[in-house]
Amino acid sequence: MTRFSFELAATDGRARTGTIHTPRGDIRTPAFMPVGTAATVKAMMPESVAATGADILLGNTYHLMLRPTAERIDRLGGLHKFMNWDKPILTDSGGFQVMSLAALRKLTEKGVTFKSHIDGSRHEITPERSMEIQKLLGSDIVMCFDECPALPADKARIAESMRLSMRWAERSRDAFGDRPGHALFGIQQGGLEEDLRAESAEALTQIGFDGYAVGGLAVGEGQEAMFGCLDFAPEQLPQDKPRYLMGVGKPDDIVGAVARGIDMMDCVLPSRSGRTGQVFTRHGVLNIKNARHQDDPRPIDDACTCPACTNYSRAYLHHVFRSQEMISSMLLTWHNLHYFQQIMGEMRAAIAAGSFTQWQADFHANRANGDIEQL
Repeated sequence: MTRFSFELAATDGRARTGTIHTPRGDIRTPAFMPVGTAATVKAMMPESVAATGADILLGNTYHLMLRPTAERIDRLGGLHKFMNWDKPILTDSGGFQVMSLAALRKLTEKGVTFKSHIDGSRHEITPERSMEIQKLLGSDIVMCFDECPALPADKARIAESMRLSMRWAERSRDAFGDRPGHALFGIQQGGLEEDLRAESAEALTQIGFDGYAVGGLAVGEGQEAMFGCLDFAPEQLPQDKPRYLMGVGKPDDIVGAVARGIDMMDCVLPSRSGRTGQVFTRHGVLNIKNARHQDDPRPIDDACTCPACTNYSRAYLHHVFRSQEMISSMLLTWHNLHYFQQIMGEMRAAIAAGSFTQWQADFHANRANGDIEQL
């Protein structure tokens, strides 16, 4: 069996490109992971997601433990078989969703008890239970259970939360055990504080993980503050392991994160935006619901090779969105995911060629030009 490993192929400044090797296939880095919240990337078939260039998906532990339950998925052969995805899957620990969705949350040293946002039923997640759920799901990359306070928060609260997460990280490591071919990632916390981030990184490194996430960002702090944290946080983590920025982001967030040493990212944005008519292109963002598109026979982007751009006009896409046809979500989500993966592929090539600085300049210049002129 192929063991989980990370091979760093090239660097350009702090940007890195390489390959994560897993038994279910290689993950080219920098990698963007589409989010399959409830065992599906909304409006996409798994083979369509793969066709965009995705090497790995993310599944949500919190949602899947509530419905259809991890035990049911295990009985049915695991998450890969259940959702017909044979490439790697990363599952989050459930911590963020408990913070953001669950009602009547109660936090203790042991874990978190909460009421389901679906039916009000009471549940408990501990580090041990999170590891059990993710093992039942059969994910390839498992995340430690952590607590993520919403920002802004005072430094004492952030420090208390971070130290609790580090104790939970050790319990997660112990509960994960020895699972050849599967990986466990630790999650760095500490808000925007450099000293707390360093303390967290040191604690995680002492425990020892297969990869390390920068957690607790993209929770309301804004891009400038996030980039300020990323100016130091990734460098505090081991150089020879993949670094994962959780929950990011917009295209310029992704490019800025890669420039600061991040290898993996995930976000619901391309799929969620596709369902609301927001379209990402190399020229920036356009809204397909705007009337300017209703008579436009041109594609969204004449250089894009996705099905939405090669087969359909802006006028058609405007029409099906305004008519609330299902094909609108399907085509716009496909386009957005295709564009995000195109960015990742271009960055990998630029880093390998040593031309990442120029690539970034061109990326930002194209976006600053804005959408094509209205007919």
